[in-house]
Amino acid sequence: MSAHTVSNTGVMLGRSMRHITRSMDTIITVTITPIAMMLLFVYVFGGAIQAGTDNYVNYLLPGILLIAIASGIAYTAYRLYGDLQSGIFERFHSMPIARSAVLWGHVLTSLVSNLISVVVIVLVGLLMGFRTSAGPLAWLAVAGILVLFTLALTWLAVIAGLTASSPDGASAFSYPLIFLPFISSAFVPTDTMPAPVEWFAQHQPVTSIVNTIRALFAEQPVGNDIWVALAWLVGILIVAYVCAMAVYHRKIA
Repeated sequence: MSAHTVSNTGVMLGRSMRHITRSMDTIITVTITPIAMMLLFVYVFGGAIQAGTDNYVNYLLPGILLIAIASGIAYTAYRLYGDLQSGIFERFHSMPIARSAVLWGHVLTSLVSNLISVVVIVLVGLLMGFRTSAGPLAWLAVAGILVLFTLALTWLAVIAGLTASSPDGASAFSYPLIFLPFISSAFVPTDTMPAPVEWFAQHQPVTSIVNTIRALFAEQPVGNDIWVALAWLVGILIVAYVCAMAVYHRKIA
């Protein structure tokens, strides 16, 4: 990425972040819902759920973080759709600006806003009794996985924002992504599920991601889960990025 593109991306990031700060309800909504879900599962359902641990919030938190990110990227698709329909893209493209900077501005805004939500949720988790013995390297590894997860889903959101025919359609694509953690090891061990559901849960990406984050927080061996998680995340990120850029170039051609 050239210095010109980096500079242009910084301008687009600043523009998108100003939109976020003027409508803080988006971050609040994305943060409050997972927190409410965490409170519900810990204090209402937690006593009836057999997760093999005395501290259920420790077991639950990784999945809640993924749900928060999956919720947050819906706003990226919505904002991108709004820009496309308003004609602002055409105005940007009439200027001497790197065309990819427009998309990267939205993507980096998603990354920043989702990381803010993640930090708030972790702080609430600490108040609810979440405890970890993870050292700095483990925390960096968790942060890296969450960044990859956010980028992969955000580029999927870009595709939805560029191809949607309505504002509702732009954001509705995230619903299956939000639901996916419920059919994984995020809330209960997969071996408690019926056989067909267990097979799906064990072979979908959220389970390996959740298991990796949970192991890092507990300073336990991550085993093969981390490699499976990274393979899923990098694979989705590359495919989504290539597809999003292809759609984008067709749109502006």
